[in-house]
Amino acid sequence: MGASRHQIFDYTSARTGLKGILDFSARGGASVIRRSTGSAAVVDADRLRSYLESSLDLEGVTVHEDGAWAAFLPGIPVAAEATSLDEAVAELVAALREYAEDWTDHLSHAPNHRGHWGLVQLVELSTDDQLAGWLTGDPH
Repeated sequence: MGASRHQIFDYTSARTGLKGILDFSARGGASVIRRSTGSAAVVDADRLRSYLESSLDLEGVTVHEDGAWAAFLPGIPVAAEATSLDEAVAELVAALREYAEDWTDHLSHAPNHRGHWGLVQLVELSTDDQLAGWLTGDPH
């Protein structure tokens, strides 16, 4: 049998073992911290971001029409318009950041927004450049 890829901690053990938890996640493991109100997982942020980026069934769309660029994600209530493609993508990134904030604040339980948890996590874990690359299909 291989080594375990997860660890389980109660809140007090997690506080005293934080360095080990972070080291374990850096090696690809997952640590679960349990409290009476639920549990949380600690995983490597870059690996999670990469996984979300590749697994979300969303694709950014850009359209040039009447001298303007529009950028949007079909099925997601965010869009942007600007005179250049770069500006439209930057505006869409800003709109996604606002959406993620609203989702965390009050949209997470709304039936038409509940399923966007993965997108919100991707937005929170990404830089603006990473989001722009994901939206345009250009990882650089």
